[in-house]
Amino acid sequence: SRYEREFFLNVVNGNGVISWGAVDTSRSDEGRDELIGFVTTRMIAAKDSEIEDLFRYNNSHKDLTLLYILTLGVVDSYRNLGIASSLVREVIKHAASVSNCRGVYLHVISYNQPAINFYKKMLFKLVRRLPMFYYIRGQHYDSYLFVYYVNGGRTPCSPLEIVTSFVVDFRAFLKMLVGKIWRKEEKSIPRWSRCKESTTLLTSQNNNSNNKRIIAGEDSRCHV
Repeated sequence: SRYEREFFLNVVNGNGVISWGAVDTSRSDEGRDELIGFVTTRMIAAKDSEIEDLFRYNNSHKDLTLLYILTLGVVDSYRNLGIASSLVREVIKHAASVSNCRGVYLHVISYNQPAINFYKKMLFKLVRRLPMFYYIRGQHYDSYLFVYYVNGGRTPCSPLEIVTSFVVDFRAFLKMLVGKIWRKEEKSIPRWSRCKESTTLLTSQNNNSNNKRIIAGEDSRCHV
């Protein structure tokens, strides 16, 4: 994945980003350790996350936080050695040490099956599917949202909690769908038809000099 330079500067400078690294100390002949794995996280307010509704059963939910995993990576030659698992366990341990933190969560793109299997193996719960969450090279992709609960955090289990969660999911889906349709309709309107409409308005409003200037200005822009 590609990230902006600002992201890496924040990681190095610790600007709101908490990170852990795994190093290979066996290369003492080179006089330095080699970084072979890396995980970055950020603590956020639960109310600012996509899963805020999952914590409404808690009376103090306004003060709750979640630890969000930004990136997780291991050098190819060091994979399948338990390094990623160790890094994620450190993240979970840190989240559990923060009294008002209720979970660790992250997004996984829908086609990344190895990552999906990994987080399920680490006992993360798949709580939500976000339609068209990613937009990569002109293509929309869904996202799976995984959570590992700590300090008493849990998935809603009462009928009211489940219904509330479903309604929030459905509203989010409709909002995203309507936005996509609206953008398509805007792109499909020919530019000349808007100019033609302005000309018609100019003719029908010829008794109002103020309106005439405004609409004529719009009409002239259409022909630029």
